[in-house]
Order: sequence, then structure tokens, then C-alpha cells
Amino acid sequence: MKKKSFFERLTGKMDEDEEILEEEEETSTKKIPGLEKDLPVNQRNTNWEEELEAELTVDLYQTPSDVIVKTMVAGVHPDNLSISITRDMITIKGKREEGNTVDKDNYFIQELYWGSFSRTISLPEEVDPEEAEAIEKHGLLIIKLPKLDKNRETKLKIKSI
Repeated sequence: MKKKSFFERLTGKMDEDEEILEEEEETSTKKIPGLEKDLPVNQRNTNWEEELEAELTVDLYQTPSDVIVKTMVAGVHPDNLSISITRDMITIKGKREEGNTVDKDNYFIQELYWGSFSRTISLPEEVDPEEAEAIEKHGLLIIKLPKLDKNRETKLKIKSI
């Protein structure tokens, strides 16, 4: 239930704009059985063969020489992870599979996410994809992306034929 505005408490009436907003909120969400949350329209499963993907949470920061991406991938087998890197973008995809199946009626709380996830991030600086490193330790995935040195010079030798 939404908290009443000062105007509503004063007059007992609701603004027309607020009524319209409430109607839009009601029509823009759909309750999906088995989930505790309502999903926005753009995340609804419309019975296509595609499966909904969760968005992976990340930390992204830089050091003087590298761009670092950190994310939690606990419970994900390395074979179920895919990392694609270009000079200005990184995509991390994976799937967390639940080993045992428990009847939904036997759960008291079910908050862990099982299924496909992905995240595509535009990088703040150009990186060298060939020199990138990925390390997983105790469920924490650390991806080290060396920045391109734009001031580096190379002397080109001329061959005569």
C-alpha cells in the first residue's frame, strides 16, 4: 500500500496523476507462480523457448594499468561460464544448476538463484583482450583486463624488394 501524500491526508482525495500511475503499475507487472516478486513487462516469460536470464552483479574498477571486474559465481562449474571480451566490452554468461530437487511445498524460504545469468558491460577504457586473465577463488571471479597503452610507439622497419 502506498503512503498517502500530504494532499491526500488533507483532503481525503487522490491526485488524478497518482491514480493514473497506480493503474500503470498494476498493468505493467505480472505475477509469475513460484516467484515472490512481480516482474516488469520486459522480463516476463512469454512462453517462448527462451529462458529468462538473471543479471549478474559485478564490481568494476581500475588500477593504473588494468580494468578489474569482480563477480560472485559460487556454485557455478567453470565449464558453465563463458567470458567474451572486446576492446571496449565484456560479456559474462553462465548457468548455476541445482544439484538436488526438493518439492516446492517443502521450502520455507527459497532465495537462491538457479538458472542462466549474464552481464554485458561497456568498459570505461580500451583493453587488450589477448592479455586478459580470469581467476576464480572461493566463488569470486576476478577478471584482469590490461589497459591499452595509447602512448606506446613502435618503430616500423621498411623492407626493400
